[in-house]
Amino acid sequence: MAALLNWLYQFTQLIHLPNYGLAIVLLTVIVKMILYPLTVKQMRSMVVMQQLAPRVKEIQERYKSKDPQKMQQKIMELYKEHNVNPMSGCLPLLIQLPILIALYRALLHFNYADPLHARFFWIGSLSQVGDPLFILPVLAGITTYVQSRMTTNMTDPTQRIMLITMPLFIAWISSTVPAGLALYWVTFNVVGIVQQHFVNRHTRVLKEALSQGGGSRENR
Repeated sequence: MAALLNWLYQFTQLIHLPNYGLAIVLLTVIVKMILYPLTVKQMRSMVVMQQLAPRVKEIQERYKSKDPQKMQQKIMELYKEHNVNPMSGCLPLLIQLPILIALYRALLHFNYADPLHARFFWIGSLSQVGDPLFILPVLAGITTYVQSRMTTNMTDPTQRIMLITMPLFIAWISSTVPAGLALYWVTFNVVGIVQQHFVNRHTRVLKEALSQGGGSRENR
C-alpha cells in the first residue's frame, strides 16, 4: 500500500499537483472502478430478492413448521432460478477490509517523500489521527447516510435503524484513525453516490421488468 501511494504521488508530480491527499483520492477512484461490476451485481441481487420476498414468505409459511430443511432448499432453488446470491452483498465489504487495514497501517508510519506534500487543505498531515476541525468525520457520516439512503428499504425496521446508527458509527471511527483514511472513506462514498445514481437507473428497469413478469404469472 505504501508503494502504491508513492507511485500515485509520483503521478501527481507529473501533473504538477504533488500531494499525497490527491494520491489517496486517485487510489479511491481506482478501487471504486474495480469494484463497480461487483456493486452492480450486488444491487441486482438486492432488487431481485426484494421482488421475490412475497414468494419467499409463502415458502416459509408452507414449510417452516413441517420441514425446515425443505424450506431452505426451496428458497435456494428460487434464488438459483432467478440467478441471485443472497451472500453477494458481503463481497464488496470483504474486499474493502484488507484495503482499509493496509491503508491504516501504511499511514500510521508513512515515510513521505516530502512531508509538506502530506498536508491536505486544513489537515497538517494525513498521518495525524483525527481531524482538528472534525470536518472529515462529519463528511464521512453524511456521505455514508446519503449513500445508504439510496439503497435502504424503508419498509424494513432493521434497515431504518441501521440508516441512522451506521453513519454515526462511521463518523466516530473516522475521528479515531489517520486523517488520510477518513479522506479515503469520504471520497469512496462520494464516488459511490455518483455510481449509485447510475446503478439505481439500471435496477429501476429491472424492477419494472420483474413486476411485469410477476404480473404476467399472476394473470396466468
